[in-house]
Amino acid sequence: MVDSYEGIKIMVIDDSNTIRRTAETLLSKAGCEVITAVDGFDSLAKIADSLPDVIFVDIMMPRLDGYQTCALIKNNEQFKQTPVVMLSSKDGLFDKAKGRIVGADEYLTKPFSKTELFAVLDDVLARKAEVEVALREASEV
Repeated sequence: MVDSYEGIKIMVIDDSNTIRRTAETLLSKAGCEVITAVDGFDSLAKIADSLPDVIFVDIMMPRLDGYQTCALIKNNEQFKQTPVVMLSSKDGLFDKAKGRIVGADEYLTKPFSKTELFAVLDDVLARKAEVEVALREASEV
């Protein structure tokens, strides 16, 4: 588990008010700064403005679904290293595979527990730190 979540910016994109509020409450209590969006379309400007450290995105949403949103994030040079966690009420192999194809870093099944949420968050933050170290070392060569 990470020592502190203070100062970590998390975006939660979900059309379910319950899921957004649950994630926001759990993450805020842990010290994270949480930005929410109701769908992928709503999230795009907010991502550019807030520069989140980690993005949680629901798969099934109106206008711009989670797969499309993830693909747009990962195809953007500025955000391609930002971890994206897909949220879904389906725990199917197909959904997980499709998420990986569009660049998702992790997959979390809804409804999720506090333990599951923070386990995934710890995992993506650890991997993000490793990537940042590797990129820094590569640029120094």
